[in-house]
Amino acid sequence: MAFVTRQFVRSMSSSSSAAASAKKILVKHLTVIGGGLMGAGIAQVAAATGHTVLLVDQTEDILEKSRKGIEESLRKVAKKKFAEIPKGADEFVAKTLSSISTSTDAASVVHSTDLVVEAIVENLQMKKELFKRLDKFAAEHTIFASNTSSLQITSLANSTTRQDRFAGLHFFNPVPLMKLVEVIKTPMTSQKTFESLLDFSRALGKHPVACKDTPGFIVNRLLVPYLMEAVRLCERGEASKEDIDTAMKLGAGYPMGPFELLDYVGLDTTKFILDGWHEMDSKNPLFQPCPSPNKLVAEKKFGKKSGEGFYKYK
Repeated sequence: MAFVTRQFVRSMSSSSSAAASAKKILVKHLTVIGGGLMGAGIAQVAAATGHTVLLVDQTEDILEKSRKGIEESLRKVAKKKFAEIPKGADEFVAKTLSSISTSTDAASVVHSTDLVVEAIVENLQMKKELFKRLDKFAAEHTIFASNTSSLQITSLANSTTRQDRFAGLHFFNPVPLMKLVEVIKTPMTSQKTFESLLDFSRALGKHPVACKDTPGFIVNRLLVPYLMEAVRLCERGEASKEDIDTAMKLGAGYPMGPFELLDYVGLDTTKFILDGWHEMDSKNPLFQPCPSPNKLVAEKKFGKKSGEGFYKYK
């Protein structure tokens, strides 16, 4: 009897697992909205792992630049991957590029996609308007995801009628090299959607981590307050930015000090994130603005990309 019971339990368990898996969306066709650094990186990685990708942006010029960037990145990857087989490298690049098509009309191309990943500028209203429009044209089964690093996923989801098929999918820069993806589940995100996105992330060769819809998710929620505390330490005159950077590299084993990292990420980007959090929770001491980076941003000194931030760059 015990044997029969065990067999029955195993059978039921297998059936339940199979049923759960059958309900998940297998992402084969991906639409990426935004041909910038992040969007192009997501498109590249997806195409290189056997997905059909449609990359969307406002103009053909932007898309042409994105495609050239993807090709250059692919050639770097192929050079290492096929070091001893040059022909294999060319075939890899050609095959991957053939899986990427482009369009300037998002609404006309989302009808047959499994997943839409939005990677446009960090502007809440623009993102909400985009998702609201695409919601009218996308198929019933299509999952919507935002690559935002700082905005509330729930707020974006509420601009659509598919809150259960909406989540955050936060990649890290540069996408082809960084293994992490944060999969953000709102209170309305269905388990089916959540597991489908975990599977998709793994299919890209990434390591997904799960997080609820909290400001900054995991990485930025820990990273930005650390960076701001380093700034406050310097603002109080307790240590120089150079010594703080050296201390964290030699004492904590970090590859960059906090001021070096702020310049690398972009002071305007960090300010945008912190300002958004402060607006949501102005009493949280971790979210308080800092005068020195705000002054640099006002002077258009954003870091490496502008030639000057906390440090000067040639």
